[in-house]
Amino acid sequence: MNSPQFQERLLSLQSNLLNFAYMLTSDREEAHDLLQDTTLKALDNEDKYIDNVNFKGWVFTIMRNIFINNYRRVVRNQTVVDQTEDLYHLNLPQESGFDTPEGSYTVKEIMKAINSFSDEYRIPFSMHIAGYKYHEIAENMQLPLGTVKSRIFFARQRLQIMLKDYK
Repeated sequence: MNSPQFQERLLSLQSNLLNFAYMLTSDREEAHDLLQDTTLKALDNEDKYIDNVNFKGWVFTIMRNIFINNYRRVVRNQTVVDQTEDLYHLNLPQESGFDTPEGSYTVKEIMKAINSFSDEYRIPFSMHIAGYKYHEIAENMQLPLGTVKSRIFFARQRLQIMLKDYK
């Protein structure tokens, strides 16, 4: 296949490729960027295309691979390597807010709000935050499982209302 014929076939697939890119990214701008990257990659690798291979499948595979590589790059860039002795920062997102005085203030305000709850809501909610399972909280407090779940739900709702300004 000669170069003008290759380019013509590639141009005829642009609308299909844009639809596929939008399906992958769910964002119009990112879909257009992905389409542009795919078109450039296909043009750069025109010499690697073999005539008897499905052209449409070849180009769509290029787009899918570019999308996967970009996704992996984003995930890799968001990974935090914890080098503290006690692994304190492990699993904290990079913008956790704990590094700033404002972040510490927010944690204090959250704890103050939780402590203002009555015992019937504060205790199960605090246990849930500490990692206890619903059934463990129910056994510990000698309450039905549904009661524990609803109290945690209502405590969470109340906390969101109390701290709505911190979003």
